[in-house]
Amino acid sequence: MMAVKNSELSVTILGSGTCVPSLKRSSCSALIETGGKKLVFDLGPGTMRRLLEVDNRIFDISFIFFSHFHPDHTGELVSFLFSSKYSGKEQRQTPITFIAGRGFAEFYNRLKMVYGNWIELEPGLINIVELDNKNYDSIRFNEFTVESIPVEHNDESLAYRVTSRNGISVVYSGDTDFSNNLVTLANEADLLICESALPDELKVKGHLTPSFAGKTAAMANVKKLMLTHFYPECDEVDIEKECRKTYGGELILAEDLMTIDF
Repeated sequence: MMAVKNSELSVTILGSGTCVPSLKRSSCSALIETGGKKLVFDLGPGTMRRLLEVDNRIFDISFIFFSHFHPDHTGELVSFLFSSKYSGKEQRQTPITFIAGRGFAEFYNRLKMVYGNWIELEPGLINIVELDNKNYDSIRFNEFTVESIPVEHNDESLAYRVTSRNGISVVYSGDTDFSNNLVTLANEADLLICESALPDELKVKGHLTPSFAGKTAAMANVKKLMLTHFYPECDEVDIEKECRKTYGGELILAEDLMTIDF
């Protein structure tokens, strides 16, 4: 039986890692629950298993948000759709909404060219919403509001801000380099889930490090910062110490299956 959440908003880390295979960390993904709805952010390898580990079925998910289209963030989409049709006696009965930047509909259509009707659900069971990947965008649902803004990674890359009906806000950075847009989107957020792919000394274009993530959080004046999307090199250094060069607030280092309630 599924656990009942009594909090205004709950965040569970489904994956805190990257494309590198790991027994400790699945690919970067997060589950946000608010207003009775379950929202998954990114769908890389290992996400569906992690959902089961926190007592959620794939049929319980109402929305999936994609930060961008790299395989470690979309790689389980085909399996998710396939399972929604052929999971034994059970099939999806309620619509699933995919939200992403411009180009996602074409991305999905190209997957159908490969897999055909194996990943095509019944009419009305899939909704696709493409947000503006050049400017700020927003969409309001009955239970929550989602804002998005482009960040520095791929052309389609978006960061998201989810706000509950009572004003609790969580920002999911997706993959990004340092971005003033992310600072703007995360302003005064209750939680910033921020990628911190590599230690400071191994900084690469398109990704943040602990000190750059800390700088983002400090500039945005967020209440809590959670670092995630760790490559194995992060396990060999003091990530918290590096982040503290730029950020003095509440800091959390993500682990798979970690939950935070608001």
